[in-house]
Amino acid sequence: MIATGQPVSRSHRLRRRLRHGDVPFRLLAAAFAFVVVALLVAIVGVAWDGSAAAREVFGLRFLTRTAWNPVAGEFGALPAIYGTIVSSAIALLLAAPPGIMIGIFLSDLSPTRLRGPLSLMVELLAAIPSVVYGMWGIFVFIPFFRGAIAEPVSRALGDTVPFLAGPVTVGRGLLVAGIILAIMILPTIAAVSRDVLSVVPTHQREALLALGATRWEVIRHALLPYARAGIVGGMMLGLGRALGETMAATMVIGNTPRIDPSLFQPATTAASLIASQLPTTNTELHSSALVYLALVLFLITLLANSIARLLVWRVAGAAWRRR
Repeated sequence: MIATGQPVSRSHRLRRRLRHGDVPFRLLAAAFAFVVVALLVAIVGVAWDGSAAAREVFGLRFLTRTAWNPVAGEFGALPAIYGTIVSSAIALLLAAPPGIMIGIFLSDLSPTRLRGPLSLMVELLAAIPSVVYGMWGIFVFIPFFRGAIAEPVSRALGDTVPFLAGPVTVGRGLLVAGIILAIMILPTIAAVSRDVLSVVPTHQREALLALGATRWEVIRHALLPYARAGIVGGMMLGLGRALGETMAATMVIGNTPRIDPSLFQPATTAASLIASQLPTTNTELHSSALVYLALVLFLITLLANSIARLLVWRVAGAAWRRR
């Protein structure tokens, strides 16, 4: 009895020690979780307090006003909101299809010897600083785009298609910004698509191949439905980066706070307007308007991420019900 009781008492003491260690671990994890919430509340609180002067003068009309004239004390967020949404939408439309196809190639079609180097190159592309993209856009892409694409297209179609109208002057504008942002978010979408496609169960591929399906039919009927939620999540992750991108957009969009239907004309985004004018503010109202614009950008990003989360849940739920 004594020999058998000793291991029981030791295991009991071990369980007690584990329980005692569990409590501080849970408290520490909960503390870090609340720190994140506290930081979010603090950022919103600071932005709300800093935008008090602009909110008192303009109120919600700030969201629909088009004038942005610091000298006259007139400020409106609509041109920046328009530029942010349009440039991000262009980036997502241009980056999503090739990003998904790169993910499919890396997960299923690429030779084994090339898979590792190509995946590394995609990840390195995502690690390039945004200022490098901006410099490449200024010195390489914009001169080529202006002479080879923008000017000929504007002359040929500008009179009939308003969003391709000229004149094309320096070449900076919404379309250029959208293309640069698309290049920046492409590796994010490609990497996420590759990862979610790589975890599709092998038996799903093999079952269709055994039935005589082609490679495209396997991708269409087995891979994409299974990985749809993750792919949508990667697209929304790229969209979130495009919405908040600052330096590259500031360098290539033109920083002109106006709404022009032509994609070849200079425009601005919320982030680029804040970055370009915050160092030169000379009135309290101007500074407050920029903080108000930052708060609007935060709400736009939060809304986009919330919609993305709901979309991922719906897609994932539909895929689960089909199974």
